[in-house]
Amino acid sequence: HVDSQAGQAFAMLSQKTKETVSKIPLCATRAGPRDKEKWVARLKEELKALITYVNNNKKNDNDWFFISPNADGTQWSGKCWTYHEMHKYEFNVNFEIPITYPVTPFEIVLPELDGKTVKMYRGGKICLSAHFKPLWSKNVPRFGVAHALALGLAPWLAAEIPSLVDAGLITAKSDKKTNDKPEGSK
Repeated sequence: HVDSQAGQAFAMLSQKTKETVSKIPLCATRAGPRDKEKWVARLKEELKALITYVNNNKKNDNDWFFISPNADGTQWSGKCWTYHEMHKYEFNVNFEIPITYPVTPFEIVLPELDGKTVKMYRGGKICLSAHFKPLWSKNVPRFGVAHALALGLAPWLAAEIPSLVDAGLITAKSDKKTNDKPEGSK
């Protein structure tokens, strides 16, 4: 059942997404945060894949996120952005690596969007269960952070942000009202 779901999920990916993901190095170490030295090896693989993905995105004029881990690689945070109708929409993004990683994928959180779409769980966790999680489970331990961003967050943003904009639930960064008064003045 998981194999057929993963196959269906992969078949639904665009050719461009498949090409993008095929250029991201795969991870080999099956280790999570509790695995001490093996976790350090896994983090090196994660960072190598992430750096490759970021460099490929920049080379293709498709820079859409910035993310960095804490010292032990268990908490990640940054920004992601997308464009819709010539406007930029930018969001904080974070996730925590679960103890059972990489068997269990992490949950990607966009706090500003909490409660604005049904494709999200409480706390701003984006819904990836139908399409991404079967693909992830079929690719343990090969998939990592870069793959989750490419196959989970990127398609989610592409599908959900236009709907949220059309519903008037979010506004572009450039559309937000700014206070012209200097800081500290009344």
